[in-house]
Amino acid sequence: MQRSEELGLFVYDEEDNDNLLMHRISSEDIYRKQEDTIISWRDPESGTELALSFQETSGCSYIWDNICNVQRNMHFTLNSEAFHSVNSELRELPAVELSTLPLILKTLVESGIADQLRLAELILSDQDFFRKLMELFRRCEDLENIDGLHMIFKIVKGIILLNSTQIFERIFSDEFIMDIIGSLEYDPEAPHIQHHRKFLKEHVIFKEAVPIKDRTVLSKIHQTYRVGLLKDVVLARVLDEATVANLNSMIYANNAFVVSVLKDDSTFIQELFARLKSPTTTSESKKNLVYFLYEFCSLSKSLPMVQQLRLFRDLMNEGIFDIITDVLQCQDKKFVLTGTDILILFLNQDPNLLRSYVVRQEGMTLLGLLVSIVCKRTNDFYPLNGMHL
Repeated sequence: MQRSEELGLFVYDEEDNDNLLMHRISSEDIYRKQEDTIISWRDPESGTELALSFQETSGCSYIWDNICNVQRNMHFTLNSEAFHSVNSELRELPAVELSTLPLILKTLVESGIADQLRLAELILSDQDFFRKLMELFRRCEDLENIDGLHMIFKIVKGIILLNSTQIFERIFSDEFIMDIIGSLEYDPEAPHIQHHRKFLKEHVIFKEAVPIKDRTVLSKIHQTYRVGLLKDVVLARVLDEATVANLNSMIYANNAFVVSVLKDDSTFIQELFARLKSPTTTSESKKNLVYFLYEFCSLSKSLPMVQQLRLFRDLMNEGIFDIITDVLQCQDKKFVLTGTDILILFLNQDPNLLRSYVVRQEGMTLLGLLVSIVCKRTNDFYPLNGMHL
């Protein structure tokens, strides 16, 4: 935009990269989200009614969440003079010690919007803040200091509600996340201590259908699950709309990163399909591979449309429809359902890919299997409504 601090919404033509829309995001409450796939507003500069329609709800949610985040950040900086005057005394945080926990909590709880931005800056500038706070948490837990644990819970919750993306990156890192989740087990308003860490360790099993060698990708996968757990379970009842939107944006960005890296890793894709086609692959391993393939295709919605189409064409060329033909002949209903879900993803993305395959296929055809499934379907188990070849 004209000034570096201004943020805008740009829409480009995917084919020739022409700029179709350039809109300066307003701090006013002019935006409306309709039916999960439409964002509309009245442009305050031109008085024109505008609307963006999205093919996928995930894309609409991603843009909506980012508009909300931009507006929130704009509210932070609407009055810079007031910001500096309010924060003239907030030069540093108290040292992280057991005796200073009440003061740290007081600083967090009583801060206004402008103070919150300054607090986030101070926390991020202290490289040892979270390390010291989590060391203190472990000490309180070892000593069964419930008062201290309750106070640390409130502090961590307050820090999360600062809604800083940079802080999220730090607390959701492999270094701190388990202690952060542990500190959130001691909610003073809950009747019993929660056991989120035990759930993560005993019930959450990460299965690598194909080994992922990129450590950053693995870290993003684990981080995404933890962000979702905190958002939907641990702090579901206390997070405000802006923080939820920011966490959703983080999940969306992580998904896009993971799919983008894996789709460009030719070795990974080749190994995935080699295992799927190998006669020595066990039945259980093949199921895990197909479940992974479905997740991989689903997460591709976070990619730009051109990249989605290219990925689906590459998967077709690797033989994904041959794989699904085998899957649909299995007796396991969940396995068959996953296969049909993958087909639906392809139909929603580019029906011509599946049509061209069906026309060329000989022998036990995919179309014949689908017709057979529909004929045998009982109790509406297989939701094939909307699958039009």
